[in-house]
Amino acid sequence: MFVLAHLSDPHLGPIPEARISELLGKRFFGMMNWIGARRRNFGQATLAALLTDLLAQPTDHIAVTGDLVNVSLPAEFDTGATFLASLGTPDKVTVIPGNHDTYVHSALSYHLEHWAPFLSGDETHPGTPLDRESFPFVRRRGPVAIVGVSTAVPTAYFLASGEVGGAQLERLRGILHELKKEGLFRVVMIHHPPVGERHYHRDLRDAEAFRRVISEAGAELVLHGHDHRASLGRISSNGELIPVVGVPSASAGPEDGRGAGRYNLYRISGEPGAWACIMESRGYAPGDATVQLRDTRQIIGLP
Repeated sequence: MFVLAHLSDPHLGPIPEARISELLGKRFFGMMNWIGARRRNFGQATLAALLTDLLAQPTDHIAVTGDLVNVSLPAEFDTGATFLASLGTPDKVTVIPGNHDTYVHSALSYHLEHWAPFLSGDETHPGTPLDRESFPFVRRRGPVAIVGVSTAVPTAYFLASGEVGGAQLERLRGILHELKKEGLFRVVMIHHPPVGERHYHRDLRDAEAFRRVISEAGAELVLHGHDHRASLGRISSNGELIPVVGVPSASAGPEDGRGAGRYNLYRISGEPGAWACIMESRGYAPGDATVQLRDTRQIIGLP
């Protein structure tokens, strides 16, 4: 059995001090959002307790689906790198960027520079500069192939949307076909949810195109963040229904309206054509300040 952990959207705080020139434009509104709401709802103590519980669980790998930072100040990416290292070594931890990790155009490469060991594929030589063409990347871990997709693109004021892009989608299609031939359990990591309805300012612009690729090429599991809510959707593929799973922010407190902080464990077993996956959710319940097992369900295979 292979055990994969999934957490998302920690929005690590506090926001570091910055020059006035760094806070002009979109970052100013992000700072106001942090001061007005996020710093009350997203706490270091909340995250620390959740991570203590996570690190006490036997896992083979940890997947982090983006939004480690808040307004993409340079110092935030050092904090993000420290956070990732606290979860484990780069061979045991995989991250993809979220929209807050590319909040402004000037920060477009920061996550690629600071988190490279955690978001590069197995075939990427250490020290090789990464860019958007580096996605999707693939990490093979036992029976599991982890495929990292980037939807992180800078957007205008008050927008938090994302996009995979045509070139990345075509690469993803080829990668998924190849991994199927290898008989691996394919886990696709993407920040923006590819299923469900949401306002245009927060959506995945090419969600329909992404779903077509997954439907045609197949996958076993799709993991995402962004909504700060627990969710379970499906994408139909060749007579199968592929689970699409979202988790709340890992830093969200028990009183957060969109969902108290949680992470998921996926217990993967079986073989090609007969995979099974049990999803276990651990974290806070509304009004409950203790981290506990909250839900267990089989999402792939028959009970």
